[in-house]
Amino acid sequence: MENAVRDWRGRSYLPGPVPADRTRMFWLAWGAMAAISPLQYGYAALLAKEATGLTLLAVWIACQAAGALPALHLVRRGRLGVRTSLAAGAALSFAGLAAAALPLSTPGAFVGYALLGGLGAGLVYGVCGEVVSSWYPERPAARVGLITGAFGYGAVPLLVWAGIAPAATSIAFLVAAVVALAVIGTAARHLRLPPALWWPADVDPRSHALDAARLRTTPEAARQFGPAQALRTRTLPALALILTCAGAVSVFDVIVIAGTGSWGALAVLVALNGASRSVAMRCSELYGRRRVLAAVLTALATGQVLLAIALATTPPGAGPVPAGGPLLWFGAVAAGLGGGAFYPLLASLVREFFGVERAGEIHAVVYSAKALAGAGAAALALLALSAPVPALAVAAALAALPALAIPRLRIPGLPATIPL
Repeated sequence: MENAVRDWRGRSYLPGPVPADRTRMFWLAWGAMAAISPLQYGYAALLAKEATGLTLLAVWIACQAAGALPALHLVRRGRLGVRTSLAAGAALSFAGLAAAALPLSTPGAFVGYALLGGLGAGLVYGVCGEVVSSWYPERPAARVGLITGAFGYGAVPLLVWAGIAPAATSIAFLVAAVVALAVIGTAARHLRLPPALWWPADVDPRSHALDAARLRTTPEAARQFGPAQALRTRTLPALALILTCAGAVSVFDVIVIAGTGSWGALAVLVALNGASRSVAMRCSELYGRRRVLAAVLTALATGQVLLAIALATTPPGAGPVPAGGPLLWFGAVAAGLGGGAFYPLLASLVREFFGVERAGEIHAVVYSAKALAGAGAAALALLALSAPVPALAVAAALAALPALAIPRLRIPGLPATIPL
């Protein structure tokens, strides 16, 4: 590493030219993330309205969360190529979306959607995030926030189709399967990782590391942690708990609003779930990750309160909440703003707390807590079948309690006497 450059913390960089297709790789990753969105948000809205559908969704979320960690580990070690990973993700995602068109009680729905579709989405989610963060090391959080946003709002076309023609839901999932196979397969042909320690030559890494304005709002880790070291801190379990609580509420909101029959409010919720991620990342660069994360979870909790009031004030026997009910729409907006933005914020906090060298693997450990979030979302949805208002009250508490604890998070490795 003769050309390596070190910053004031001793971190090494290898400045090199920016490839001409870096932007194209970003958009291909964005498209791949949008293509797997119907597996979570489309299924939750259209099919997770009974016990069987909820069980399949919970298993899918567990497989998706569990699939990201081993994939990242193998890719980072060079034992599994990006092309191979995404090709497998394309085939498995195709199988999952095609299986979603089957009756819920069939074995093919469980194996195809819950198991194969979950593992495929985990592969795509983990590998695309790793590729984009590696090619944009000067602003990894903002770029990853943009592509994870596509994972949120990528299901909107499917939801609009289902709202216009409910009888064609199975056809919509089959079309989504073909689109996913084509888009993710194309991404598999072009996405690749940069050389180790690569840094864009047009940005001075030493000046970047000394940027006082950036360090005030997004300070760097005290040292570089490995996954095993991070697990021994109090901070990583706290981040996993936040993701579990907020993730359960986020998926539950899609199910409960779909149950009202207001497809417009549902589309707004899912669209904001994705779009708010990049907005939150921009705000976090100005005001700090922890402040913005607390605000995001507060918005999520507020959304539960508004939705609970909307359901409580609906006259008995009136059917679904009227599509124009203002509290329902306000609740969908608040829940949408808070229901997805916490994902990239937690990923950026992993880099801020534990360093960038193993951030992908450590974040995958945190993200694996989404398996518990899926079970929590299913439990809340089952409760909502008979008692929707109490279920939303529980959801509000799950979102609010982590928001109160976030200001106490501190960077591991710093003396306890340093103020937060």
